[in-house]
Amino acid sequence: MTTTDDDRYRTASPDLASYRIRRERELSSLYATARSLTALGEIDVVLDSIVRQAHELIGTDFTYLSLLDDDGELVLQASEGLISSSFSAARVPAGTGVGGRVIATGAPAWVSNYLATQDVPHHDAFDDLVLPEGMVALLGVPLLVGEEVVGALFAADRTERPFEHDEVALLSAFADHAAVALNNARLYAESRSALAELQAAYRTIEQQVAVVERAQSVHESLTGVVLKGGGAAEVAQLLVDHLQGAVTVFDRTGAVIAQGRHEGGVKQPDRRPSPDAVEQARRSGRWATTTDSTGLWHSAATIQAGDTHLGALLLTREHEPAPIDVRTLERAAQIMGLLILKETAVAEAEERVSGELLTELLVSTTPTNPTRRARAQARGVDITALDTLVVAESTGRTLSEVSRRLHALSTSHGGLAGEHLGRATLLLAGGDAETTAETVHARLRRELGTPVRVVAESVVDGAWGRAFDRASRCCDLMATLGVTDQGATAEQYAMFALLFDPDRADDLDRFFADSLAPLLAYDTRRSTQLVATLTAYFQHGGNLTRTAAALHVHLNTLLKRLERVDSVLGDDWRTPDHGLPLQVALRLHALRTGA
Repeated sequence: MTTTDDDRYRTASPDLASYRIRRERELSSLYATARSLTALGEIDVVLDSIVRQAHELIGTDFTYLSLLDDDGELVLQASEGLISSSFSAARVPAGTGVGGRVIATGAPAWVSNYLATQDVPHHDAFDDLVLPEGMVALLGVPLLVGEEVVGALFAADRTERPFEHDEVALLSAFADHAAVALNNARLYAESRSALAELQAAYRTIEQQVAVVERAQSVHESLTGVVLKGGGAAEVAQLLVDHLQGAVTVFDRTGAVIAQGRHEGGVKQPDRRPSPDAVEQARRSGRWATTTDSTGLWHSAATIQAGDTHLGALLLTREHEPAPIDVRTLERAAQIMGLLILKETAVAEAEERVSGELLTELLVSTTPTNPTRRARAQARGVDITALDTLVVAESTGRTLSEVSRRLHALSTSHGGLAGEHLGRATLLLAGGDAETTAETVHARLRRELGTPVRVVAESVVDGAWGRAFDRASRCCDLMATLGVTDQGATAEQYAMFALLFDPDRADDLDRFFADSLAPLLAYDTRRSTQLVATLTAYFQHGGNLTRTAAALHVHLNTLLKRLERVDSVLGDDWRTPDHGLPLQVALRLHALRTGA
């Protein structure tokens, strides 16, 4: 039987043979572990694998790995073996313990009895954890990435013993491989993080591009609305198409001028929401968002031209608007401002032209010449059909405001409106002057929201200037009489306007005092109806029977009332000299009181 050198070596030196076999097994396990570590990617997985395989390789009671944090402390990251939760939370301050020496020197260090040794600086907090854990012997080796120590790998036993040179070398070699794997895992994690950030940035860019494209689309659509001559209703509907929900357009007074609602969406608010987003937007000069008691979101953007408030846009939805929605609403408000300015400029130009043509008709001796007729026809006005003149004034509104309302009315009636001699004036094909006065008064009263005086006069043979003079005098007389809110014809006041100069109100007051004041005072003091009785008496030409019937009283009652009139005014009130002024005073009193 042939004996090999290995056989002779084993026979001659059995301890050396056993050592050689153990070293081969350790090296084989070390390289296998290194290969497996290089295949790992996640840091936590790598740390757990390092500790677990080091524990199996070295064979100590427990093994753990700590990494340096930003404060220079060693923080336990992974462990294998029976370790308590309190020890797992251990933090070793810089410069203390075996770990401190390993970090400071970048070389392995060990002690056979940690608590008993004086070779390393101790830390009370860590020592308090070591005693219940039963840790005695401790070996630490550095985790080196290049020249930098990033942490330490520890092997510990619960019995006192020294660590052999081979054990230190084996754990150091394992730590070198582990440090490479740990660094690769860190690089892998950083790469994944960078990739995730890059992907997030790309998604953000995509979203921003989509937002820009959407905003550009909305802006182009809004610009198209303006260029095509659209108005507030088209803007509201366009916003609804892009933003969903409901959109309301308010003018400068807060009145609703247009609305739009997405089919199946939220209902249009009946009134401004509370809290009032429109008012908040007006105060801020930009936009505001509020939620009401029902959970609806209201976003308002103010329509501004410099410092002038022109109105607001209100978006109502069931969910909170995104920033792009608010920017879209603001952009629409800007477009709406341009649209309002354009419409205002056009309206002012139309009002100016209409007012100029109106003035020419009122002052010209030949108002219906061919040139003027052609200019009027170009505006859709037939001069020959203008048969009613209206003047209006309001103590609560400016002349321009009243004129602007009359102009809006004139465009729908084929007429002309403007300011003439300081008075808001309207010429139209009205037909019946009384009906026209009542219609115009009702509309102005509703739109202006204040009392307004309106006088209508029929135009005869194109004498517009004469009709204006008569209506103006009657309007002045109404003011003198204290009539503030009435629509009347000039016919009702014309005779009295000729008798009294409206600029001499003292004369009118004196006339009332001389003719009617005693009866008014008697009625007030005695709660009688002498003024009403005398008015009916004159209206029926002094016929007692018809007067009693009109007053719904017995003839005897009428006679007794007339006797009281005699006692107040004297018997001569029935004579022509005194009766005519009394009848005029009674009629003026009826006009003044609206009776």
